[in-house]
Amino acid sequence: MNYYLGNNKDIIAKLLKETSEAVLLITKKHSPEFLAFDDLSYIFKILDANGVLTSGALLEIAKILKMSLFLSNYYNTDNDDSSLNYPILDEYFSALYTNPSVLEAIEKSILDEFTISDSASHELNNIRKNKRRLEETIRNKLNSFIHSSLYSKYIQESLITIRNGRFVVPVKEEYRSMIKGFIQDVSASGSTVFIEPMVIFDLNNEMINLNASEAIEIDKILYRLSSMLYPIVSELKNCADTIGKLDFIFAKAKYSIKLNAIEPHLNDEKFIELVSARHPFIDESKVVPIDVNLGKNFSTLVITGPNTGGKTVCLKTVGLLTLMACSGLHIPAKERSSIYVFDNIYADIGDEQSIQESLSTFSSHMSNIIEILNTSTKNSLVLLDELGSRNRPFRRWFTCCKYFRSFI
Repeated sequence: MNYYLGNNKDIIAKLLKETSEAVLLITKKHSPEFLAFDDLSYIFKILDANGVLTSGALLEIAKILKMSLFLSNYYNTDNDDSSLNYPILDEYFSALYTNPSVLEAIEKSILDEFTISDSASHELNNIRKNKRRLEETIRNKLNSFIHSSLYSKYIQESLITIRNGRFVVPVKEEYRSMIKGFIQDVSASGSTVFIEPMVIFDLNNEMINLNASEAIEIDKILYRLSSMLYPIVSELKNCADTIGKLDFIFAKAKYSIKLNAIEPHLNDEKFIELVSARHPFIDESKVVPIDVNLGKNFSTLVITGPNTGGKTVCLKTVGLLTLMACSGLHIPAKERSSIYVFDNIYADIGDEQSIQESLSTFSSHMSNIIEILNTSTKNSLVLLDELGSRNRPFRRWFTCCKYFRSFI
């Protein structure tokens, strides 16, 4: 299997350095907590087209602005000469976009993804006040209606409900003709008819008008808030991207702290030197550290030993730590550890299988090794495990040796 790595040493050195700076910043302060974001691409597409965002989408934008403001305060508070102490992180934190006024406008106007605040506009506040007063009037009239001696015997239940947006009362089906009004609904069993009494017909119409006015005003509010974002779409995109990068950098730093890892040295001499290296997936209290040196005095290393002696773990440790370093991750080893930035890492590592299975899996191993021979270069790292398995047929093993001998 081939693990492609970018072989730009400068880029990898920057990735490692930004992780180191984040570790120092966490040690000095603490690790910032990052908010989770939904997929924002559709939101930015709507804004690019000058469309109107929903209240939920506006809250996602508010999360970006809130997170950006939090990160800016986190970085700049009690952080003297930050550009000198954290030159790489300073680039990211300086790219954050903050706009407290827009953030305040959104948070003041939207309570949640389904609720617009009364304070979003003076007009909306007035409409909702009128709705509350009107609803109280309607309920008072209906309460008097359903508890009156004249109509109470016709009522199925002493409650007020809403059907088709209009206030109604539940009437027994056999008495439907005794109530003057409009039938808005019938229960599933047919035993209850929901009637809008004539006494509240005009009031219901007024409520419908207020509901329509409320919906129109909410649309205006959403448009006003969305239009505030049109001029700053580019800044918001860059800010969201920067927050994502910082989240990843601090995740790398927290992982480094968890592993008690170090920033490895990157060399140009094409060698690997690992000092007290530990497999990252094995408990630090149980793992046996290893020292590995490859590339200085010899370019091929054959590891032998008894079963369960740690040969495969050693092989995987070398591969994983090299991959980690070239991904900008610190490695669980001691200082003085050094890594070369290979153009590729090739690995054919598989646990031993049964005699029957070895016949079918051997061809797969051979295909992998042939591919490695055909594509690897002098700047590649090749990891091969269990080449001389006793369970593999001797004839096939002899063929493998011929390929391997030509490779060496």
